[in-house]
Amino acid sequence: MALFRKKRTAGKPGEWYYCLEHRKVEEGPECPAKDRFGPYASREEATHAMETARERNLQWENDPRWHDAPAAGGGAADED
Repeated sequence: MALFRKKRTAGKPGEWYYCLEHRKVEEGPECPAKDRFGPYASREEATHAMETARERNLQWENDPRWHDAPAAGGGAADED
């Protein structure tokens, strides 16, 4: 008898996930949360999870609100 039982999270009908470990779409969370993206409203959305993540990463990397502007006059090497 196991001391701790593995808790399975029950998904709601119509919730779709993309499993990063198995690289597949699943209805309801079959794999641990650390290994999946979602939930998505449709199987089609979950199918494109990696593309969506790639697009969002590019948007974030190019968003000026997330990058500090260089200080005027250079860095610490210019201080005396």
